[in-house]
Amino acid sequence: MPKILMPIGDATEALDTFYPFFRLPEDGFEVVVAGPEARLYHSVLHEIPPDSIVPWDITQERPGYFIRATTAFRDVRPDEYAGMFISGGRAPEYLRYDANLLRATREIFLAGKPVACVCHGIEILTAADCLAGKTVTTVAKCAMDARQGGAVYVDREVVVDGNLVTARTWHDNTALMRAFLAMLKAA
Repeated sequence: MPKILMPIGDATEALDTFYPFFRLPEDGFEVVVAGPEARLYHSVLHEIPPDSIVPWDITQERPGYFIRATTAFRDVRPDEYAGMFISGGRAPEYLRYDANLLRATREIFLAGKPVACVCHGIEILTAADCLAGKTVTTVAKCAMDARQGGAVYVDREVVVDGNLVTARTWHDNTALMRAFLAMLKAA
């Protein structure tokens, strides 16, 4: 069964993470969850609440489900993976400093393997120098991160550019997974 690398950390967004975690195996792909360490991590619901009495200008986080990383970033061997799925939430904000994750991300990306990214996950791709010359989408508040990585940002549900498929938020999960699975099956 071909393996898909899924990097996570504390405050990974629940829907960004669990939808592909369960969807990819339905099409014959094994999801390998990796983190800074092989351990249990906390997911969050990461959204601007639509019904708040006092409006929020930024994303609010509430606790979500737990998810276990079965391997640490330092132990990831990129040649073992058919692709990569990078979820959002707050986790990418600190994961982008992990040299082992950046190495694995670059190697998978530069090998031309399919890479999917949603929401704040773009911060990892920017830090790994994988965006130069690409057209991408992401959550609007991360558009600057995409541009700083050398990408052209567009506000669309899903954007496919070469081996990279990006989406704005978990609201775009269906279209993102449709495009990512098509890429994986064509590879």
